[in-house]
Amino acid sequence: MGERLAKRDVAPDLILSSPAKRALKTAQIIAKKLDYKVADIVVDERLYATGADELLRVIRKLGAKPKTVMLFGHNPELTELAHRLSNKITRLPTCAVAEFTFDAKSWSATGKDKPESIALYTPE
Repeated sequence: MGERLAKRDVAPDLILSSPAKRALKTAQIIAKKLDYKVADIVVDERLYATGADELLRVIRKLGAKPKTVMLFGHNPELTELAHRLSNKITRLPTCAVAEFTFDAKSWSATGKDKPESIALYTPE
């Protein structure tokens, strides 16, 4: 998935990861493929063993500075979040990437405003 994202020139301003070993390892692998400094990955305890409501609270507090953000966490929470953002997404397989584009100046309205575009990429 990292190679596929790199081919699309995905360039995150911020990578947030759960502290769980598998989530963090996946974040590190993807970060390397995207030329994102592994040391800059933000490990956030709130992404572990939580629900879609808490994930939205984390996202909404990001402010205006990061434009492209990647979350690495767990199911079923990430599936619930993706489904809440777009009912078109009902399942996120392991290592899937749900991509949402918003026309917003801040992350504070995430989940309230509908995304401009939605894409789902799954491992081949």
